[in-house]
Amino acid sequence: MLDNIILIGFMGAGKSTVGKLLARRLKREFIDVDSVIEEIMGMDIGQIFSKYGERYFRLVESKVVKEVLKGNGRVVACGGGVVLMADNIKALKQGGVVIYLRVNADEIYKRLSKVANRPLLNVKDRLSKIKELLRVREPLYLKAADIIVDAGGRSPEEIVDEIIKVIKGC
Repeated sequence: MLDNIILIGFMGAGKSTVGKLLARRLKREFIDVDSVIEEIMGMDIGQIFSKYGERYFRLVESKVVKEVLKGNGRVVACGGGVVLMADNIKALKQGGVVIYLRVNADEIYKRLSKVANRPLLNVKDRLSKIKELLRVREPLYLKAADIIVDAGGRSPEEIVDEIIKVIKGC
């Protein structure tokens, strides 16, 4: 069976949207890690953060990622902070081909300007917070990634076309 295709990147990079389209085009199962966590916990990510904190969320996320990657031939969209735990990076790299959907801070800010359900962005200066988080995460995304796809200023369809072209060349 084919390897999993694992999408990583900052919140708002389009992992879920691109992942659903990619799975449909490749006739693969799509799994959104955040959705699996919400289903297991019976609450949304924001509620998990406020009730249990980010550390607890990251532990649950780590277990879910490892479980999901036991399967094969899937398209898996991970949460933006999945790379914050070193053992997750190892699991991602062993679990399939890891694609980093790269988007700059200004575009992320624009994409998330009307989104309220992002617990890490419930701050006054969202752009500064995005830049701060991206500064920490960017090297980790690069470390985890097998392929980097520039997702800025492009439609989900264009991104999917590029991913398919690149993975068929692997």
